[in-house]
Amino acid sequence: MKKLFNPILEIMSETGMIPVFSHSDVAKSLSVMTACYAGGIRVFEFTDRNENSLEVFKELKKQAPKFPGLYLGIGTIFTQEQAQSFIEAEADFIVSPALIPEVAEISEKAEVMWVPGCGTITEVYQAKKMGAKLVKAFPGNVLGPEFIAAAKSVIPDLHYMPTGGVEPTSENLERWFKAGVTCVGMGSQLFKKEWIEKEEYQKLQGAVSETLRIIKKFN
Repeated sequence: MKKLFNPILEIMSETGMIPVFSHSDVAKSLSVMTACYAGGIRVFEFTDRNENSLEVFKELKKQAPKFPGLYLGIGTIFTQEQAQSFIEAEADFIVSPALIPEVAEISEKAEVMWVPGCGTITEVYQAKKMGAKLVKAFPGNVLGPEFIAAAKSVIPDLHYMPTGGVEPTSENLERWFKAGVTCVGMGSQLFKKEWIEKEEYQKLQGAVSETLRIIKKFN
């Protein structure tokens, strides 16, 4: 595997999967992150989808030293104000569902890796011009692996991460990785609501381990 000269991107490429998770409960969020780490995850994306997301994120960050080598970032960032708040909370990276210049600007200024959401070749090209190294192909289930293959054919030096509708199955993951993705983002397909509600974190850990095992075959 070629060196990518970015430690977070390097780990994303090595593991091949970034969990995308949000919850308003600190204890449940920590238990989920713990299960993911135990299953082999080393890059974890919490998302800003609840009123107290910043507070939960700060608590997760306090626990980060217990997880050697784990990068903890924040997703669903739309504004400069959101980005600034989570940068101050020491987010390791920033992810947006769209290509947002003000988020790119503040992230670059703070020297924090940012990952913009892109749904067209024009957006991918603009993201590259703005300094992105990895783009989030979103929504993945709408764009499909064909979009990744097409984007890589004309902009091959960028890295791609589809999020939305990626399934933890051999058939689905093979299609994405054969199209040329660096990694995949996975949310609801991985985090079963009943597992979280019933605190069945061993099942989540097992699902994470199995998904990473499948990815290793194609990555």
